[in-house]
Amino acid sequence: MTSPLGPDSGLFAGTAWHYARYRPGYPQAFVDDLVTGLSLDGTRRLLDLGCGTGQLTIPLAPHVAEAVGMDPEPEMLTEAAKSARSAGITNVTWAQGNSADLPGDFGRFLLVIMGRSFHWMDREQVLTALDAIVDHDGAVVLANDSCLVRPNSPWQQAVEDIQHRFLPPDSVRPTPLPGRMNSPADHQPHEQILARSAFRHVDRRVYEFERPWAVEQVIGYLYSTSLPLRRLLGDRLPAFELEITDTLHMFRHNGLLIEPVTLEVLIGTKHLISANGSLRHAREQAALQHSGTHPARPDSHDRETIL
Repeated sequence: MTSPLGPDSGLFAGTAWHYARYRPGYPQAFVDDLVTGLSLDGTRRLLDLGCGTGQLTIPLAPHVAEAVGMDPEPEMLTEAAKSARSAGITNVTWAQGNSADLPGDFGRFLLVIMGRSFHWMDREQVLTALDAIVDHDGAVVLANDSCLVRPNSPWQQAVEDIQHRFLPPDSVRPTPLPGRMNSPADHQPHEQILARSAFRHVDRRVYEFERPWAVEQVIGYLYSTSLPLRRLLGDRLPAFELEITDTLHMFRHNGLLIEPVTLEVLIGTKHLISANGSLRHAREQAALQHSGTHPARPDSHDRETIL
């Protein structure tokens, strides 16, 4: 879950310090697969839409000529810029904005990536806008993993139970998502939304792994979400942290808590992609279409995987 994109851009205000320090990154295998599968050779451009504090922008930036990280929260961008400087990354432009600013004057991109952010958007509107700025041989990538505050283990359930005890019932209601209410598309998966867009050739990859947490990291993560937990807790914050700490100690293994994680990656392209793990086939298809030559369209069961 990264910064919200849309008219209401204040949900993550005040969370950037914790977001930068306690939001986990992505597995290196995923980054490596993107670099290989999308042939990121340092010559093209990348847009990270809803970049937060750069958890995806920074590891991918060395593989493109220029990266643009966009987020509506200026504090997020400040933290992202600090992290980029610490990592020696100099080819990123940090832009304050949201999905309503697209297509804008940002230029064209080989890759637009959204990590833990697409669910905040008017998804169909965003994909329509991206069609205008993603190269004909480019891709839209959606990466969403398990959320620590959606329990997948006993210790995560314990955290949720404590949070519910300390907070008023109406404070933990789900936040309305722009563009996803009173619409037939409200509850449709991202994959279906992609399949109806210009990026209709959709490939899916799942990564499963375990993520270790220290207790203080769990508390820091809780302060990085769109729920303004620190403000809601007020003078009960010390008692909340103490109960979280005491409760989680009994779940630790070798001093750590283990979260089972499932990362789902969806790659949407305008053209079919090749089995050898690159977009070469898509580029050849696009070149043929631009030249007026139209090769036979393969059947849907011939769809090949990018990763």
